[in-house]
Amino acid sequence: MKISEQWLREWVSPALDSAELAHQITMAGLEVDAIEPVSAEFSGVIVAEIISAQPHPDADKLRVCQVNTGDETVQVVCGAPNARAGLKAPLARVGAKLPGDFKIKRAKLRGVESQGMLCAEQELGLSEESAGLMELAHEAPVGTDLRDYLDLDDKVIDISITPNRADCLGVIGVAREVALLNSLEVNAPNLAPVAPSIEDTLAISVEAADGCPRYVGRIIRNIDVSRPSPSWLQEKLRRCGIRCIDAVVDVTNYLLLELGQPMHAFDLAKLQGGIVVRPAAPGESLALLDGQTVDVQPGTLLIADQSGPLALAGIMGGKASAVSETTTDIFLESAFFAPNLLAGRARSYGLHTESSHRFERGVDFQLQVAAMERATQLLLEIVGGEAGPVREVVSRADLPSRPDVELRAARIEKVLGFRLATDEVERILRGLGLEVSAGAEGWTCRIPSWRFDIAIEVDLLEELARVYGYNQLPVRHIHADLQMRARPETDLSIRYLRRHLGARGFREAITYSFVDPELQRLFDPELVPVALKNPISAEMAVMRTSLLPGLVSAVVHNVNRQQSRVRLFETGLRFAPGRDALQQVPTLAMVCAGERFAESWSTSAEAVDLFDLKGDLESLLALTRMPSDCAFEAAERAALHPGQTARITRKGQAVGYIGALHPTAGARLGLGMPLYLCEIDLAVLLEGARPEFREISRFPEVRRDLAVVVDKTVPARQLMDAVRAASGTYLTDLRLFDVYTGKGIDPKRKSLALGLTFRDHSRTLDEEVVNLAMGQVVDLLEKNYNAELRN
Repeated sequence: MKISEQWLREWVSPALDSAELAHQITMAGLEVDAIEPVSAEFSGVIVAEIISAQPHPDADKLRVCQVNTGDETVQVVCGAPNARAGLKAPLARVGAKLPGDFKIKRAKLRGVESQGMLCAEQELGLSEESAGLMELAHEAPVGTDLRDYLDLDDKVIDISITPNRADCLGVIGVAREVALLNSLEVNAPNLAPVAPSIEDTLAISVEAADGCPRYVGRIIRNIDVSRPSPSWLQEKLRRCGIRCIDAVVDVTNYLLLELGQPMHAFDLAKLQGGIVVRPAAPGESLALLDGQTVDVQPGTLLIADQSGPLALAGIMGGKASAVSETTTDIFLESAFFAPNLLAGRARSYGLHTESSHRFERGVDFQLQVAAMERATQLLLEIVGGEAGPVREVVSRADLPSRPDVELRAARIEKVLGFRLATDEVERILRGLGLEVSAGAEGWTCRIPSWRFDIAIEVDLLEELARVYGYNQLPVRHIHADLQMRARPETDLSIRYLRRHLGARGFREAITYSFVDPELQRLFDPELVPVALKNPISAEMAVMRTSLLPGLVSAVVHNVNRQQSRVRLFETGLRFAPGRDALQQVPTLAMVCAGERFAESWSTSAEAVDLFDLKGDLESLLALTRMPSDCAFEAAERAALHPGQTARITRKGQAVGYIGALHPTAGARLGLGMPLYLCEIDLAVLLEGARPEFREISRFPEVRRDLAVVVDKTVPARQLMDAVRAASGTYLTDLRLFDVYTGKGIDPKRKSLALGLTFRDHSRTLDEEVVNLAMGQVVDLLEKNYNAELRN
């Protein structure tokens, strides 16, 4: 927010120069981004009046003007389209120096002598406006130095206001801060009520009290919109970055900057019936002041009359009811709109206005009547007219509640690290606008209506530290009695999993929870993701139901930048729509593409395959000491290759997927290499078995290898489970060490080679026991799986 230093000093003027003032404001939490002069350096420019403006004899676009400088009349040739008799404008006299070290000299333009230059705002470095001469007020004293007349020896302070400090989005808020920091009083303007001179009122109906708890309106008749705003008001608006339009609009903008209260004026003649504050009805549209026509969205709060919408409440007014040069009667509006209902509404229309910026963060909900009186004072002084009585519609039950906050003296020393004097505590709290009453253990504070950011005790502690000065807080070592929390041995940490994957060559990625709807639909076409009301962009419009879209996009990004080997993982939440509520599921996802090993003389260049990723996942499952609880079953999933996809189950319940990206999906994403990916619920990897001691047998083990030929449709996992069940209690290890298809094998069958290891803890196993177990295995495989021993 830009604010004029001189305007601020009208409210409170500490004995500080500009740099010291800016530093003080910054250290109090209102960061000053820049301090800039309100105009560029120039000299020799005065207020002048054009007496006559005649066409140039040899140039159609030039005029020969006779200009009164206060002590003489000079001739100036000017090309501005608004040069006319009676206009008061800046004149750079001969010898003047303009911005850019441009000196004014006596000259001839097309044979006509010119003694100076009539100036536009741009030529003086006051703004970017260059459509014509800068028009000064009729009462501007001719011959006065322009810098003195406009009081241009001023600076603009650009302050970055954080969202929680909406109370500082006006001069009054910054003045409160400066006054408190310097123990001064605020010189507030007179906000005394304006007595009505007419009895005219307009009916006001609020049908959405939760969105508009307070609405204030007033009729003002017989105004003269042709009267320009006074120069002091125009300058204050200009220095704050607001363009002057007409006196009525300028006054409402002035109140927005001065008190932080957005206001709006309607042309009374264009209203039909009374004002209605209501939600939008289906199919309504509104032509806005900026020229665009919007289709009003459901849930939008409108200011309307009997004919339809007049304005988007708290955002922007409508063009049809706007004040124009023919306006004589106005209806002035001042309201409080609930921040939670207005948040993001302007951005949903592609808008961001000064009004919406303030209402979304919270406007003082007790300010509306005072702002109406202040605006009425200024309007009657500038454009004249007759004011009617103030009409107020308020739903106190829907106004923000301001419960008292307790501040304990002991907490000040404990949290801030030092003892703050009681008088200083009360000075700071009262300076913040709080009503303070002392108690046995501390203070009870009533929070003012303009401070939405103070709700609990730590907020008050923060205010004490901020106002006292962060740079003055003492430095002390932290002392606390800490207890180590018990951690079950069955729980694994995410950090442990991350280190394990890092050791296996993976790199952690962090992607957005918002993804492209098209990419989301590619991986989960059957799910309807949660759509964002106000997305950052069209490519980040929905909440992810899987971590894979973000990770796959990261792979594509890296591959397109000459990365031939990509191994990424991510832990995070996926947002799955549930029957009753949105489910936020902690998830781990892994992707790999490119070469199996990093380039080296000791390894051959081989491409990664699905079993590499499966091995990485199995190494994670092994950390839980319960790998046998999980199984892989052939399955299908969108975007994955149907012949290279498996469902991951734990005790029969699906917990994830692993597979290869379908070539069609890869081509759609612009990925020119195979990609393998998996996704599994994180809870499966964080819950493990408790470590148990097992004595190592002193007796030798016996290993037998078995090669059987079975149908290709028989899963190896199923066959191995059957072998374990038939082998008896002496089987300690079972491994699949070879899979063969080809010459010597029926094309519809495959050969599986199993290694079975037997051992007992009490004796050496003899051949008879092992042969018996092997016979049971062979019999079972021949009977249930039509297996044949392979010689």
